[in-house]
Amino acid sequence: MKKLLIFPYNGNAIESLDCIDSEFKFLGFIDDSIDKQINHENGHSVFGRTILDKYEDASLLIVPGSPATFLERKKIIDNFTIRPERLARIIHPKACISPMAKIGENVLIMAGVVITSNAIIGNHVCILPNTVVHHDVRIKDYSLIGSNITIAGYSTVGINCYIGSGTSIINGVEIGDRTMIGMGSNVIRSIDPDCVATGNPCSVVTRRQ
Repeated sequence: MKKLLIFPYNGNAIESLDCIDSEFKFLGFIDDSIDKQINHENGHSVFGRTILDKYEDASLLIVPGSPATFLERKKIIDNFTIRPERLARIIHPKACISPMAKIGENVLIMAGVVITSNAIIGNHVCILPNTVVHHDVRIKDYSLIGSNITIAGYSTVGINCYIGSGTSIINGVEIGDRTMIGMGSNVIRSIDPDCVATGNPCSVVTRRQ
């Protein structure tokens, strides 16, 4: 049984506990906040990063990020200098993954997710419950995909994106790198990189310089 640590002590990490199967023995969370290390809840231990040296064979799942902080995900994750083979892949037993799909490392896939044939899920991706990723979709590294999302065939979600819950993405479109799509949007055309977009139909609200 592999030992598992999860960083940070946040909502994604707590939800990931429901996804762990018998392959892993959960040791606790890692967080840089001293307050969380002292005042943790739910009966789980919260350690500083030095725990990685104590358990050199432990796997690590790194799941930072929220709508407000998703652009920091790449920097935070890349700051960990552990061996790539220590990065965990956690898939809920009730997710349905096609054997023809490809799933990267440091990936969290929650309950009810469906990933169909030839989809490619990059490294450092989180997919929340009940999302459907159809055939030939590509989700690139560091992206956060919310719950109850439908991504139709041949679409691409770029690097370090955030796709809000309840969104539908039509087939064949591309979401540019570092773009946020607001909750409940209907994406019927491609969206440029470095944008915030929302609505039905989805349109660009702001562009980052």
